[in-house]
Amino acid sequence: MLQKIEEDENFLQRVIFSDEATFHASGIVNRHNIRIWGLENPYAVLEQVRDRPKVKMWCGLLYDRIIGPFFFSEVTVRSDNYLDMLEIFALPQIEDLQPNIIFQRDGAPPHWSLKVRKVLNEKFPRRWIRRGGPIPWPPRSPDITPLDFFVWIYMKNIVHQSPIRDTEEIKIRITAAIRTVDSEMLHITWLEISYKLQCVARD
Repeated sequence: MLQKIEEDENFLQRVIFSDEATFHASGIVNRHNIRIWGLENPYAVLEQVRDRPKVKMWCGLLYDRIIGPFFFSEVTVRSDNYLDMLEIFALPQIEDLQPNIIFQRDGAPPHWSLKVRKVLNEKFPRRWIRRGGPIPWPPRSPDITPLDFFVWIYMKNIVHQSPIRDTEEIKIRITAAIRTVDSEMLHITWLEISYKLQCVARD
C-alpha cells in the first residue's frame, strides 16, 4: 500500500473501504471489529445477549463521502445477498467515479465466491483490494481499516446513547449517525490511514 501511495499520491483518495457490521439492540457491535489496547490486561468482558434485536449493515467509505447504510434483510451475509447488495446498491452509487475507483473489502467468505470475484474483476479490473486479491491486504487488519478504527466506534457511541426498542429504531439511529460524519472527520481519518500504514511497516 505504501508503495502504491508513493507511486501515486492520490492512491488513497481512490480507495473505497467497505465492511459489514452487526448492531445489536443490547449495544454489542461485532466482536472482530472491537480491539481493547492497554499496557496491562484490562480484564474486559463483552456480554452476549441471546435473541435480542439486531441488524446487519454494510457501508462504503471514501475520502469525501460515506455510501450507505445498506441493511441486509437477513442477519447472515452470504455470497448471494452480498452480491445483490453490490449490484443493486453499492456499484450504481460509485459509477460516476469509474474507471479510477479501487474497491477494498476484507477476507470474509461471502466476499470470495466465484460470482462475487467475477463481478469485481469486471467492474474493477486489477483494482480491488483484499487478501489474495489483485492488490493484497493483510487478513486481519482492523488497525488500518477506517470503518473499524473510526466509523463503527463513532456510530456505536451515537446509536447506543439510550436504550433501543427494536430493529427499526436501530436503522433510524444508524442512518442519522452516518449523516453527522462531515468532511473534516473524513479528512482526519484519511491522514490516520497513512499514519497507521507507516506504523505497521515499521513493525
